[in-house]
Amino acid sequence: MQSNKIKVGISHGDINGIGYEIIIKAFSDNRINDICTPIIFGSPKVASYHKKAINANHFNPNTIKNTSETHNKKVNIINCVDENIRVELGKSTAEAGKSSFMALEEATKAVINKNIDVLVTCPINKHNIQSENFKFPGHTEYLTKASKSNESVMLMVSDLMKIGVATGHVPVNKVAENLSEELIIRKLEIINKSMIKDFGIRKPRIAVLGLNPHAGDNGLLGTEEQNIIIPAIEKAKEKDIMAFGPFPADGFFGSDNFKKFDAILAMYHDQGLIPFKALAFDSGVNYTAGLPIIRTSPAHGTAYEIAGKNVASPDSLRQALYLAVDIFKNRRKWEELNRDPLKKQTPEHDMYIPDSAPVNKDRENNEE
Repeated sequence: MQSNKIKVGISHGDINGIGYEIIIKAFSDNRINDICTPIIFGSPKVASYHKKAINANHFNPNTIKNTSETHNKKVNIINCVDENIRVELGKSTAEAGKSSFMALEEATKAVINKNIDVLVTCPINKHNIQSENFKFPGHTEYLTKASKSNESVMLMVSDLMKIGVATGHVPVNKVAENLSEELIIRKLEIINKSMIKDFGIRKPRIAVLGLNPHAGDNGLLGTEEQNIIIPAIEKAKEKDIMAFGPFPADGFFGSDNFKKFDAILAMYHDQGLIPFKALAFDSGVNYTAGLPIIRTSPAHGTAYEIAGKNVASPDSLRQALYLAVDIFKNRRKWEELNRDPLKKQTPEHDMYIPDSAPVNKDRENNEE
């Protein structure tokens, strides 16, 4: 059945974790079908197993063979795995890793080929998914390559803050050697474009954190701020990016300074994700900024320890779905307004089109 509603693809993640539980709970309210058409890439058999485990008799997805058969008033599910697959709740198994990848691969193809509009990924186990076909630290790197993009930013999003990381999934002892002016500038460019196109912020203000304690304390505790981060901020400003800093991370979050900015760039994974998850663990969303496709994910992992116990919260998945839909609408509006420059003169469109907004020529380079 054809519909103008946004098609949201959901990859089921690790079948032994809480992926299906949060999917079932998120779609227990039929009103969600008013804003989108959900399509689960996974397994009807595994969905049924989890349905029984948490006694969710109300969950009855519509099984389809491909996206062309989608029923726009129901939750749909496409089988992507072996029918003989075995669920072992709370365990990391090779079979679970294989099924994670098979669902992710099919969902990724669908969003790239525009058979679905956006992709929401449920948590995977980054160890058991590794194979000849998946040699990546996580979803972000896989999707960046699959979408033929040069670079992306892992952007954690909540009502409180939006925070990206410069070095991503890099060991702490290699962070400093991976930092460069060019890297920080590229990340700031991606975040800036994302704030404008994906979030409808006219002139985003971006805070940049220092690497060292006290942001290096004028070179006393490290020189990366003076030699790399400050020059990168200055060059970003020359590109009309409103970047500020570097700020010492402890005081920045402790004093609520983060509330004064539209986005934040942290230098490494835990510097950004620890404060984010401390403040928004249940409702936070992981968004991959800078891709031509739209992908979001809950901000938590497989949670093996509570799998099948009917205690997992669907809030983060629900927010990931809402965010994906909102970004799709914002991008469509941004593209529509850029096709008609006269609309930029209308005050009601100011939030979408700043004077320095990037133009569509960047789309070919997959830098958005």
